[in-house]
Amino acid sequence: MAPHSSPHPARRPLTPAPFVLRLCLHLLMAGLLVLAAVRAHSAAGTVAAAVTGAVYAAGSYLPPVRTSRRAAAVWLGVLGASWLAMLWLTPEALWVAFPLYFLQLHLLPVRWSLPAVALTAGAAILSYVGHGAALNPGVFIGPLLGAAVAVATVLGYQALYRESERRRRLIEELIGARAELAAAERHAGTLAERERLAREIHDTLAQGLSSIQLLLRAAERALPPDSPAAGHIERARRAAQDNLTEARRFVRALTPSDLEHGSLAAALERLCEPGAGPYEPGAGPYGPGAGAYGLEAGAYGPEAGPRVRFSVSGTPVELPTPYEVALLRIAQSALANTVRHASASRAEITLSFMDASVTLDVVDDGEGFEPGSVRPSSEGGFGLPAMRARAESLGGTFTVESAPGQGTAVAVSLPLSPEDRSPTAGGTA
Repeated sequence: MAPHSSPHPARRPLTPAPFVLRLCLHLLMAGLLVLAAVRAHSAAGTVAAAVTGAVYAAGSYLPPVRTSRRAAAVWLGVLGASWLAMLWLTPEALWVAFPLYFLQLHLLPVRWSLPAVALTAGAAILSYVGHGAALNPGVFIGPLLGAAVAVATVLGYQALYRESERRRRLIEELIGARAELAAAERHAGTLAERERLAREIHDTLAQGLSSIQLLLRAAERALPPDSPAAGHIERARRAAQDNLTEARRFVRALTPSDLEHGSLAAALERLCEPGAGPYEPGAGPYGPGAGAYGLEAGAYGPEAGPRVRFSVSGTPVELPTPYEVALLRIAQSALANTVRHASASRAEITLSFMDASVTLDVVDDGEGFEPGSVRPSSEGGFGLPAMRARAESLGGTFTVESAPGQGTAVAVSLPLSPEDRSPTAGGTA
């Protein structure tokens, strides 16, 4: 770093001068010092020019000058003192004021550099007059014009550099945001495809194998005990059962990670835990003895959102994986809307198991809105169309009840077939 580069020890320099500019400044200073030494009328003037050159050169190699603003200011003071001594001895030294302007503007804060430039220009003018030169406009215009050019050049360069740095940081942020968005879209696409495949396998392959197994079981019961076909039917039924088990394993493998650690009820309860948030449910499983359903599962702090309560009514039964995925995603979306838009203090998620359906209710005491006035935005609006589509794709219903100042209630109901009515302690594992 050259002596005229800004010393900022803890951050990137504001105006790092390119190599060519540093070289030009060095050459300008050296040329003017040589000119002053040659044209000096005394040996003392030549010695003063040599001393000034030595002080200037020392600043290029002393590490403190390159890293500390205080050391740079001290070095500028010593350089200025040697220049004043040379100015006292020879009027030719006033031309050295021009490179000094640039050094002062680069190394000192603006509140100090501008007065230093003004004092340097005044010293140059007084020295020229003090050496007996005739007064004329050029005596004043020359140093002042040089100072003005130096100030405009340096401050203009600093402004351009700051704008360039701001745009560079903005571009880096945009690139980073674009990369994060692309990663999020890929992740969302992967999850959506996994859910679609799980739903397709369940609704086609698994259901078909289940029907085949039931038909074979009925045929087995209809055959006489000594029928030669009984063995073949038994083996076919076992093969259908094995393949059904494998299909269900595939469906579970494609299930979202929120459901991998327990049942739907456990996932919903984790969703209500403190700090879980509507998008990142807590990781812990719904362990045995965790408490009766209906107890308060957790609360968000005032800055995080409403207090959220979770409860289960009825006897839990094992639900098909597409049902669990749909109900979990709808609960996440509804709770996200509550946190983002409702300004609610309390919210409650209820999972109800009834004779012919399973129902999920998400209720809050927030600001409410007119359901008929909600329109999807370019970012997906409140997510209501997506929630409705999930429910209707499984043959269910989706309703929203809300009014300004009356809170909001979201309800989704999915039908249960008789074979889905097998009780379970906590749902699908």
